[in-house]
Amino acid sequence: MAELDAELDHIFPSSVLPPSWAKLVVGFVSLVCFARSYDGDFVFDDSEAIVNNKDLRAETPLGDLWHHDFWGSRLSSNTSHKSYRPLTVLTFRINYYLSGGFHPVSFHVVNILLHGGISVLMVDVFSVLFGGLQYTSKGRRLNLAPRSSLLAALLFAVHPVHTECVAGVVGRADLLGALFFLLSFLGYCKAFREHNKEGTHSTFWVLLSILLGALAMLCKEQGITVLGLNAVFDILVIGKLNVLEIVQKVLHKDKSLESIGVLRNGGLLFRMTLLASGGAGVLFVRWRIMGTGPPAFTEVDNPASFAESIFVRAINYNYYYSLNAWLLLCPWWLCFDWSMGCIPLIKSVGDWRVIALAALWICLIGLIRQALCSEDSHRRRILTLGLGFLIIPFLPASNLFFRVGFVVAERVLYLPSAGYCMLLTFGFGTLSKHTKKKKLVAAFVLGILFINTLRCMIRSGDWRSEEQLFRSALSVCPLNAKYADLNRHVDALNAWRNATVLKPEHSLAWNNMIILLDNTGNLAQAEAVGREALELIPNDHSLMFSLANVLGKSQKYKESEALFLKAIKAHPNAASYHGNLAVLYHRWGHLDLAKKHYEISLQLDPTASGTKENYGLLRRKLEQMQKKDV
Repeated sequence: MAELDAELDHIFPSSVLPPSWAKLVVGFVSLVCFARSYDGDFVFDDSEAIVNNKDLRAETPLGDLWHHDFWGSRLSSNTSHKSYRPLTVLTFRINYYLSGGFHPVSFHVVNILLHGGISVLMVDVFSVLFGGLQYTSKGRRLNLAPRSSLLAALLFAVHPVHTECVAGVVGRADLLGALFFLLSFLGYCKAFREHNKEGTHSTFWVLLSILLGALAMLCKEQGITVLGLNAVFDILVIGKLNVLEIVQKVLHKDKSLESIGVLRNGGLLFRMTLLASGGAGVLFVRWRIMGTGPPAFTEVDNPASFAESIFVRAINYNYYYSLNAWLLLCPWWLCFDWSMGCIPLIKSVGDWRVIALAALWICLIGLIRQALCSEDSHRRRILTLGLGFLIIPFLPASNLFFRVGFVVAERVLYLPSAGYCMLLTFGFGTLSKHTKKKKLVAAFVLGILFINTLRCMIRSGDWRSEEQLFRSALSVCPLNAKYADLNRHVDALNAWRNATVLKPEHSLAWNNMIILLDNTGNLAQAEAVGREALELIPNDHSLMFSLANVLGKSQKYKESEALFLKAIKAHPNAASYHGNLAVLYHRWGHLDLAKKHYEISLQLDPTASGTKENYGLLRRKLEQMQKKDV
């Protein structure tokens, strides 16, 4: 390992290599990259997960957090997203309490500091991954790869693909998940401080590592994958398993296979049993809490997963993997939302995009071959661990085990990017070894760090407001139905706002603004506009109706009900008023009242197909409840 580290000595002077200095540099650079986002607004999913999430408010009992999903809905609900992240929501609640309301600055500052802390921790993680585990007689771990660990940590700290997690407040789930993930890994490493005594380990640290992995999962689902990474690390680094050697002996039916120490290592088998049992137990508990059935995603969210042909699904999943790889390699092409037709399906091998997934697998197969077949044990270990860190945390987002609710999402690359940074650092070291133009390599590395830092600063600016965020996506995903309409939406909102300035009692303009903001998911803004409109035109039943719909979607049921009833009193023969009030009662659990207003709505308008469908669902539910009572 000293050889690889020595190849990077022309990039980092020895003065920055002491651990305290290295961590200070990494922490400072990470904060510089994303500091511009500190005073941004709540944007995109922040509105639903934070502003409209009742779990952040003091009147909601703390115990409810353990029964609700990330968005504040009950996990048992059919409409629940099933994202179970109570620890993340708890930090949002603390933010809300300490800042005295929904003031985005405090939320953003916490995210920026979390990324800085994670980047600093990466110095320790990479020192283990590159240099292995070796302790002094006093139990202090030695950093045998100071240059490699510093370079990889810097590459991680300044990677622009992290902007969504840091600048978008909901990205805190990924940040907290990553924090506990790394603590779990480092805790597992501490179990071997007495590793000079063969086969010994500290069961306490193994169990603590499993606990930290469970905490990581309570922040973001992929956090549980750290247990898999710990197992790979144990087998390869602690057990010194040579996979190629075992495969060759199995193929040749070599009887000496029985003599391989790792297979007879009782300590390793015990630790693998603990990891497997702990992981299975945590997943079982989560499954019981989550309720029956997976979340119900739509074709718009993930079109490939709804394709009838297995071939079409497979080829598109692999294309998505290649897009994720490209985002790591060239993070200039970033977008906050890749759904809504942004990436058309590949339906035949004649599509030129097949080249991308072919290139991905050629590279992966080459790396795997080197990881298995290289004669250099250090090379084998580093490449295997790098690939493990790249692939294992990505598995929950791969569509291999269950359908996910997105096509491509930059946030899921936060942890896998550490594996990419490790492989890139190894590549730079290998390149330095085989070229005499070491200064050119150094300039190239420093250039990448500088360009990525600049890109992070620019991209953080895009996340400061929703309008900037949408506009930044137009050049990347012009096919997305949300970007397609952006200019029209902005122009329309401006026109209607001007109309209300000129004529404050312009009811239609107010209504159009509320409906447009509601349809584009900006519920907080829609609510604010609706309240402003009712202050100016307090007796307009159409405004009451529009605002009641928004409040119902925000789960402010009592206030929504009051407005619906007021609107119905002013205009009792509007079928849609009764129908939407029935939907509110249906969601709220007041099924008898829902039945009453569905029937009134259908009497007023018997052709309303949506009301008929909802009424049918309600009747079936009531019949099932009656059967259970009997």
